[in-house]
Amino acid sequence: MNKFAPFMKQLCALTCSLIIVASPVFAQQPSKLEQRVLSITEELRCLVCQNQSIADSHAELAVQLKSQVREQLKQGRSDTEVRDYMVQRYGDFVLYRPPVQSSTWLLWFGPALFLLIAASVLMNKFRQAQHRLRTESDEDTMNDSVSDLDINSEEQRS
Repeated sequence: MNKFAPFMKQLCALTCSLIIVASPVFAQQPSKLEQRVLSITEELRCLVCQNQSIADSHAELAVQLKSQVREQLKQGRSDTEVRDYMVQRYGDFVLYRPPVQSSTWLLWFGPALFLLIAASVLMNKFRQAQHRLRTESDEDTMNDSVSDLDINSEEQRS
């Protein structure tokens, strides 16, 4: 039995190597239905997490919504119909890219508006600080000039 041990070790190593190399070949590819579910759920925001898509979230509601998307697709609905259903039920907030309309203007343009307001406030503060520094500098220069005049007038008296 000992004379077969090296052969068995080599056979075991070869078998393990083949399994490791061949495992990606045997990995299951997602079905077309699962690809569609993934495509739709990546575009929908998790209502619990809010910073993750339904596809990425493990929250209970996200799992339920993902199954709801899957069921609707199994019933033969199109991707657009499923998205429209979700928007009708949960509002535009559920979409990562909501449409530009009057109710979503703040969502689309709010960050830019906030940056403009912040930049104008900073510029105003910067200008005020510059003006204050100039005024203080002018006062110091004026005080130095007055001091020089006082010293010159005292020297002339002496």
